[in-house]
Amino acid sequence: MNFHQQFENTLIASRELNLLSISKVNEILLKIADAAEKSTAFILRENQKDLARMEDSDPKYDRLKLSADRIKSIADDIRNVAFLPSPLGRVLSETVRPNGLKISRVSVPFGVIGIVYEARPNVTFDVFALCMKSGNACILKGGSDAFNSNQAIVSIIHNVLEINKINKNILALLPAGREAASELLNARGYVDLIIPRGSQGLIDYVRQHATIPVIETGAGICHTYFDEHGDLTKGVQIINNAKVRRVSVCNALDCLIIHQSRITNLKEITKLLAKSDVEIFADKQSFDVLEDLYPDHLLKHANDESFGTEYLSYKMAVKTVASFDEAIAHIAKFGSKHSEAIISENRENCEKFLKVVDAAAVYVNASTAFTDGAQFGLGAEIGISTQKLHARGPMALEELTSIKWLIEGDGQIRS
Repeated sequence: MNFHQQFENTLIASRELNLLSISKVNEILLKIADAAEKSTAFILRENQKDLARMEDSDPKYDRLKLSADRIKSIADDIRNVAFLPSPLGRVLSETVRPNGLKISRVSVPFGVIGIVYEARPNVTFDVFALCMKSGNACILKGGSDAFNSNQAIVSIIHNVLEINKINKNILALLPAGREAASELLNARGYVDLIIPRGSQGLIDYVRQHATIPVIETGAGICHTYFDEHGDLTKGVQIINNAKVRRVSVCNALDCLIIHQSRITNLKEITKLLAKSDVEIFADKQSFDVLEDLYPDHLLKHANDESFGTEYLSYKMAVKTVASFDEAIAHIAKFGSKHSEAIISENRENCEKFLKVVDAAAVYVNASTAFTDGAQFGLGAEIGISTQKLHARGPMALEELTSIKWLIEGDGQIRS
């Protein structure tokens, strides 16, 4: 593949995309949603080819797997994006200077966004819908694990674009392999922004090798702190939901922190986890309590690697702390600045937790499973940003725009 020619084609297509009306963009997105549902059998056949090459015990298997229900949900998400207000052309500020110059600050697309991601074919649909709605062309570099699925999805989108006489280069899928990734990460002059979605290893690789601005998304090492003032009934449900609702996603619980005064409640807190066969890596204090109360084959002693690990599977750690401040220190040391929660009825502790915990999403008495663009009322998201420049948390349509200054005059010159 001539990568630079592809990048040039996408750059040109991005300019054409800027000239499409909002109504036309919405119309195309609705047609793509319909085409996705009509092509369910085709997508699942290609997805099965990818699944056949992966062990079902692999934590990425659930992310890779598509089903008719998941495709229906993906199509509905695309429709939701179509019905959202456009993030483009918003006048963020406007002033008239004493010399008569009218100066406006407005929202505009980045231009071309590169996405590097792993075994999540739903990302292909999600990213395209969000990028098109926000006026951005996109270049995708998916993992080899999902290549057949991604190719199928891109072919469906390209077909809709071609039928409607829209330049299909607003969406490009690069081949699997490090060469394509390297070319994309160094496509200065063609690509305006890189967004990696996947494991910490992938994010670290992109950050270390990119010569283009990067917004880090994806990796989530999430904690829930059960405070000494925590409500047990709430805690049982919140902790179970955060861990087992869907274990392969970045907002899933990785470590339960429990105040030592509530350690006798571990039997009750973990009873639902045992029913889901969650493997627990417990520190000494929590292990001693759970030893005769939790299934032997699911209870292990924690070691240095047990904390600060994003499990993406039916595994989690338990850490006992002697104080609120020790819980905060543990999160600061091992968290990834994604999503953190406290279960407490002490308002002072809750407010302190909200203020001092450094994360994109900080919860009081709720499951971290809610860290999601749709759940936040944003319609959808391209990822969860864990950094602080430009965007933080769910990156939805507004976060996929930059700004432009528009200056209107009537012959003014500067003395």
